[in-house]
Amino acid sequence: MSTPFALLANRCVDASSVQLAYRNLPPEQTISGQPRVGTAELGQLGACSIGVWEMSPSVSTDIEVDEFFIVLSGRATVTFADGSPALHLQPGTLGHLAEGTATTWSVTETLRKIYMA
Repeated sequence: MSTPFALLANRCVDASSVQLAYRNLPPEQTISGQPRVGTAELGQLGACSIGVWEMSPSVSTDIEVDEFFIVLSGRATVTFADGSPALHLQPGTLGHLAEGTATTWSVTETLRKIYMA
């Protein structure tokens, strides 16, 4: 078993190359494709988790946690079940998702982001 990654104080890391632990999304979340999601928690800041998240090209659904994020690479569109305007994600996009929001993620290029939740 490998030790989880931790970003030590007074250090930095290239988030685009952090190794992630991957899993397939469950069938009930999958609309099309074969979504694989990778994550690595970098650490905590108070009660806030900070980490790297990645998803392969596919379409899937999710119920969100309260999260701020910045996209490092890839492209996706996030649509909302409540009809809110879609988010068009690309490198440099900064976003905020509200807890309990029902979303559909349409990833066209493997998407990697830093999250704070």
